[in-house]
Amino acid sequence: MSAQHERLRMMLTAALFAAIIGIFAQITIPLPLVPITGQTLAVGLAATILGSRYGALAALLYMLIGAAGLPVFSGMSGGMGIIFGPTGGYIISFVLSAFFIGWYIEKTKPTVLQAFLANIIGMVINLAFGTVLLKIFAELGWVEAFASGFIPFIIGGIIKAFLAAWIGIQARKRLASARLLPQSAYNHTA
Repeated sequence: MSAQHERLRMMLTAALFAAIIGIFAQITIPLPLVPITGQTLAVGLAATILGSRYGALAALLYMLIGAAGLPVFSGMSGGMGIIFGPTGGYIISFVLSAFFIGWYIEKTKPTVLQAFLANIIGMVINLAFGTVLLKIFAELGWVEAFASGFIPFIIGGIIKAFLAAWIGIQARKRLASARLLPQSAYNHTA
């Protein structure tokens, strides 16, 4: 398979994962300011399976599609008002979080343990960035922002990080062995 064909396949796979993130966003547990959603699990899966570049591309495509107004964000919402609203920081940070998760796994061994550590750090990146922008956009104090935008998501985030690591590594191996993803996605020189 040519490099151009492989790149096109990975871009299409990233677009598919952007859609998966949008679907997982509809799995929602409402909370007063920021709901618990399946988005972070889907972002972790995208990064664990696709690596840094294409995992981040999937998250970026998801954010851009939602910002353009398509109802892919939590509660079938979309638009720039969400990006520049109280929950926008979480969505924006998906790109950075996905890139970090994929990068970390690429630089270590692609094991469930390493993927779990990467997803835990990705969760902290997501929650920290989201909490800062929640404080700014919702005009909250630091204690209130931390109490409503970070703390309620720690236990669920750990569970989602484990699921993304375990499912993601297993899926990555199977997809690579079926030649649906390149074998070189987790080479240690990337």
